[in-house]
Amino acid sequence: MLKFIVKLHPEIAIKSRSVRKRFTKLLENNIKIVLRKLDEKVQVQNNWDNISVVTKSDDAQMRIDFIDGLQRIPGIVQFIEVTETNYENLHDIYEKALDLIGHTVVNKAFCVRCKRQGKHDFTSTDVERYVGGGLNQHVEGASVRLKNPEVTIRLEIKDDKAYIVTQTHYGMSGFPLPTQEDVLSLMSGGFDSGVASYQMIRKGARTHFLFFNLGGAAHEIGVKQASYYIWKQFSSTHKVKFISVDFEPVVAEILENVENSQMGVILKRMMMRAGSQIAEKLGIQALVTGESLGQVSSQTLANLSVIDRVTETLILRPLIQHDKQEIIDIARKIGTAEMAETMPEYCGVISKKPTVKAKIEVVKAEEQKFDFDVLNTVIKNARVMDVRDIDLEAKQELKEAESVSDLPSDAVVVDIRSPEEEDAKPLEIDGIEVVHLPFFRLATKFGDLPQDKDYYLYCAKGVMSQLQALILHDNGFANVKVYRP
Repeated sequence: MLKFIVKLHPEIAIKSRSVRKRFTKLLENNIKIVLRKLDEKVQVQNNWDNISVVTKSDDAQMRIDFIDGLQRIPGIVQFIEVTETNYENLHDIYEKALDLIGHTVVNKAFCVRCKRQGKHDFTSTDVERYVGGGLNQHVEGASVRLKNPEVTIRLEIKDDKAYIVTQTHYGMSGFPLPTQEDVLSLMSGGFDSGVASYQMIRKGARTHFLFFNLGGAAHEIGVKQASYYIWKQFSSTHKVKFISVDFEPVVAEILENVENSQMGVILKRMMMRAGSQIAEKLGIQALVTGESLGQVSSQTLANLSVIDRVTETLILRPLIQHDKQEIIDIARKIGTAEMAETMPEYCGVISKKPTVKAKIEVVKAEEQKFDFDVLNTVIKNARVMDVRDIDLEAKQELKEAESVSDLPSDAVVVDIRSPEEEDAKPLEIDGIEVVHLPFFRLATKFGDLPQDKDYYLYCAKGVMSQLQALILHDNGFANVKVYRP
């Protein structure tokens, strides 16, 4: 049996009773949604100050999957892995602690901390002294240090049960979904937009994705991958939308009619106009961007002020004071960095001498040269889809890419999973050559493979392999198929 005790984010604990009740109920439901995909019989119980998770399975892989799932649910600051045991006296508690965690204090300075609920003939301090004294005497090199210990042994006593903490894990923190209103995040597939979307998700806002396509099919596929990944990793408990807008006609109109130095600011204003109209149609109250103050010319304080004045819709910028390296570090932590690094390039609006201090009267004068029917048309033609349908759409678009379950003897399987996935579950097929090439390296590395062979892309769910096969086909690699065992 596996048992975890989920600790609430501290900001949840200080809410009013009614708000706290609502937040914890949402968190309880989200935990059930995620973990019941792994174990239909998992027990999730709301205990007001924590949430307990119990599964009768003691499978090692199940434990790993549960930990991974809990670490990706907004609203969990940490969760402890515990072993539950019955006891008759303090000596029973000590013996179980020695057996389970005695090895963690070998040659270490440690202390014991106990929390207790219920009526007992002993105090929490009695438990700490008895267990600590026993470990001190019977574990080699162990010594008690109450201040700044190297290891802290944690016990919880509740009525006739003792819970021995074997490991502590840390979660995303933040608020459960959807404790805040929906937002619409402008996704480019780069470092900034992915991290901004993640930050809004962990604040409890159901985050939809809006993509302004400036670079054709390859760029859209890449952004879909990034959006699907962020949704799947951190907000799969709730449905969200992916909206794609063909913005190339808008760019062309700007390039033809707008003065060079004002192009960048006006492009952003056009995006905010479009985003605001789409958000209003979807009943969404705020836009989210990955802009950071001073990072590029359009993100100076003066230019951001001019951009914001184009709409009354609230524009949120969760990264406004982040340095670029800080953003990249977060992207690496959440798994979006390598996708951002290999996102297909696109040609947008590039000014030779972009203004860093835009003036609203100059910008409005330049916008009078713009044909707003172009903007209205691209907004009208925006494609709105359920983010979950990215998999289905990829399969429909990829009719020319054969999916097979039986491989010919001369096949080469390309395992495009991330290195972490590949390490956790290595792919081995008798008599078949397997090449490991993560999906985010395919665009630059696939052409280096011998092109006189047929290659079969493999991933765990088949989504990424379908999308990547489409990109490779578009790039002229007809020798690509999909392997679905």
